[in-house]
Amino acid sequence: MATTWDSEAPGVLALPSGRLVRGRGLRRPKPDGPDPDFGVYLQGRRPPPVPWESRWVRWPDFLLPVDRDAGEHFRTAWRRAADERVEVACSAGIGRTGTALACMAVLDGLAPDEAIEYVRRNYERRSVETPWQRWYVRQFPDPEAI
Repeated sequence: MATTWDSEAPGVLALPSGRLVRGRGLRRPKPDGPDPDFGVYLQGRRPPPVPWESRWVRWPDFLLPVDRDAGEHFRTAWRRAADERVEVACSAGIGRTGTALACMAVLDGLAPDEAIEYVRRNYERRSVETPWQRWYVRQFPDPEAI
């Protein structure tokens, strides 16, 4: 049985395919409602443990991922979002989270610049904050490269 997010819940982004992914800032309290089934946490230091399956992507604030497996973690999150509650989070839930969500939108079929605009329009207008983060999304592999 599929267990995805409520599309109206805070921080939930509906990708063009209909997959739902929750973005959030770890400095804020966890939103009310069910826990994620899977999370990808984008932090310079290892985040606190969570009781659900998760991956840590080592990613200093305002920079690029240091973790070479970042793209694979985004692909896993995108696949699992088809029928599970997937969460992507960094400290504030804006730059790194928005960048990861834009990469997931690329996997969902959008061109990189369209993905950035889509996330800014539908998740957080300040997403993909830095030129480096925009570069990262623009070079992110398209679905045909998976």
